[in-house]
Amino acid sequence: MVLFWRRADRATHLTLKHYMRAAILRHSNHPFQIEEIQLELPRSHEVQVQIVGVGICHTDVKMAQGYRPIPLPVVLGHEGAGMVTAVGANVTKVKPGDPVVISFTSCGFCDSCQSGHPAFCDDGDALCFGCARPEDGSSPISKEGESINGYFFGQSSFATHVITPERNVVKAPEGVSIEMLGPLGCGIQTGAGAILNVLNVQPGTSLAVFGTGSVGLSAIMAGVIAGATTIVAVDLNQERLDLALDLGATHALNPLTTDGMVASIKSICSEKGAHYTLDTTNVPSVIRQAFESLRPRGTCGHVGGVGQEITISGTQLLFGRSLVGVVQGDSLPDVFIPRLIDLYRAGRFPFDRLVTYYTFEEINKAVEDMEAGKTIKPVLKMSETKD
Repeated sequence: MVLFWRRADRATHLTLKHYMRAAILRHSNHPFQIEEIQLELPRSHEVQVQIVGVGICHTDVKMAQGYRPIPLPVVLGHEGAGMVTAVGANVTKVKPGDPVVISFTSCGFCDSCQSGHPAFCDDGDALCFGCARPEDGSSPISKEGESINGYFFGQSSFATHVITPERNVVKAPEGVSIEMLGPLGCGIQTGAGAILNVLNVQPGTSLAVFGTGSVGLSAIMAGVIAGATTIVAVDLNQERLDLALDLGATHALNPLTTDGMVASIKSICSEKGAHYTLDTTNVPSVIRQAFESLRPRGTCGHVGGVGQEITISGTQLLFGRSLVGVVQGDSLPDVFIPRLIDLYRAGRFPFDRLVTYYTFEEINKAVEDMEAGKTIKPVLKMSETKD
């Protein structure tokens, strides 16, 4: 494939546009279409990245299915990783040639961002789902005059190249396969961060994880790192339960073959219940089970938001139990992603075992396989792309 530049004069400024390929969603509940589009050069605070690998997250799929309104046509994707190819005039964090992971975007100025909790940025929802630059509502991508919405999570990485704010990128170490690092920017840091940052699981304690997709399995691996001595995995998929045991879970429960899930977990955890539980299923009845599986003063984390009411027992709540929402593992990406990479290199966080690779052209098959439970974390490889 040949990539080239075209100079385009505008009334107020001069821009350069880079021809590339992207998977465009033109209509909700329709397949992605790979098309050639144009990408602007980075502005002063932006970075251009050639994507090497990008994970597919359930959030991408939900948006494609119309779970919430987003402007169309749009390029989704928010678990990108690749090589920096150009930087804006004011960028100091990275330089061309640096390998990077791209994470979620945030303002950097609100109380949450300033206190080290950018996942709870005051403007995070608009910045991640607005699909436009916050300063002027523009998109860095287009197709022969047609506006294509980009900047999804500040990146729109279902593409061979992206423009992203400097704040979004995390420099990766040399010597690690960059193509598999993208999921660290969202799903995997969410699961691991839920355990290490939010629940702050302590050594010698018990943990039950409901749902063993990429988030749940990342949480189980993090539970091992945290020193939990009892780790219960709960899922309907027996193959994933087997993998959970292989990754460090001490017990595996399948609701199809287990009567009384709450009682079973309490029995495993010395009849009192677990110190910590984590729900990754987004099913209200399961969230209640996770909450009721706690011992007094235990904490249940919930990932994702169900879009409907969750009912819990006031009596259960009375005895010091807590239910807390988890966004992006409450991670500070510049600190937490390098930590996870170091743990991976030390053999303590083998998240690569969750990954199945697909070519960019196989994006719709990858989505289908993930939805069918055949693949835990699909990653699209862009290795065929050349400058």
